[in-house]
Amino acid sequence: MWTEDGNMIDSGEPAEQPPVSQEPEWVNWTDERLLELRLCDLRIRIAGTMLATCIRQLHRELASHGLLFRPHFWLSDDWYTPDGVPGIAIPFYMGHPRLAKLELNQMLEVEGGTPEWCMRIIRHEAGHAIENAYRLRRLRRRQQIFGHTSQRYPDCYLPKPYSKSFVLHLDMWYAQSHPDEDFAETFAVWLTPQSHWRERYAGWPALKKLEYMDTLMNSLVGVKPIVTAKEQIDPVRSLKKTLREHYRSKRERYGLDYPNFYDRDLRRLFSGDPSIQSHPSAANFIRKFRKEVRRKVAEWTGEYQYTIDQVLRDMIEHCRERNLHLAVPEEQAKVDFTILLTVQTMNYLHSGRHRVVL
Repeated sequence: MWTEDGNMIDSGEPAEQPPVSQEPEWVNWTDERLLELRLCDLRIRIAGTMLATCIRQLHRELASHGLLFRPHFWLSDDWYTPDGVPGIAIPFYMGHPRLAKLELNQMLEVEGGTPEWCMRIIRHEAGHAIENAYRLRRLRRRQQIFGHTSQRYPDCYLPKPYSKSFVLHLDMWYAQSHPDEDFAETFAVWLTPQSHWRERYAGWPALKKLEYMDTLMNSLVGVKPIVTAKEQIDPVRSLKKTLREHYRSKRERYGLDYPNFYDRDLRRLFSGDPSIQSHPSAANFIRKFRKEVRRKVAEWTGEYQYTIDQVLRDMIEHCRERNLHLAVPEEQAKVDFTILLTVQTMNYLHSGRHRVVL
């Protein structure tokens, strides 16, 4: 069953999808026109979307462990679980393919846009929600294993990619950002079907966290949640900002806070020597290669494509201003430039400027 605003009523069984309603009038609008629309005027629902399928999948996974908890869901402007609320907010663009296309055009990727990616995020957020539902942060052993919720939430964090004290679930070593994220990531790994976490994390200090999670969740089998309120924080129907205002703010959030210290590396591939002015320009080379290399580096590093694109844009302008040209064969330049961009992105992650976004 579904509520009037399109949210699923808690149930351990897959719900039938309601009949498909008429498409909203903005489906065929241009991006420019759509950006002027307020979020509250989108009038979108979870029912009948990929989200509904993912939510039913989460319910099955929780039920398979004997857990009675079922988080409630609502559409908002981002992925998050508010403090104390046993429910999960989902970004509006997941509510319609046209909005997902706009997100792609504005941010160069759609976070959670595939069923697999969506499930990874939902399992993570369910870890926060179940903590809220049973007030697990108060448990002394939970605090000993993961740390205290009262620890200040960082604006940025310095990940340790090779640490074995944390599980790996979401990108960018997210479990390392805060004790609450460590708990949610550990829950997500524990919940994921066929994750084989005992074998995968054998010999890791993180295994102790997973074993504790297993014991903790087994203690909740058949136990009704303590907190059952269906509170919704900033539902999309209450958000008066326009899509243009939303994306302006989001781009600032995920934007570039990155020093230009790559000139020496660029000059290993490109040169301003007058003798090679007939060679392809470095700016055009990067521009032609931009989408492909951005996607590859995002996959390898876990960084947002939008942030990587800011580095690329800065590099293109840097090369154009200095009139640089290819100094090595193009195929070699593609390989070397990919390595260069990956290194620069990792330097960014390790610089302490990396921003927590979930």
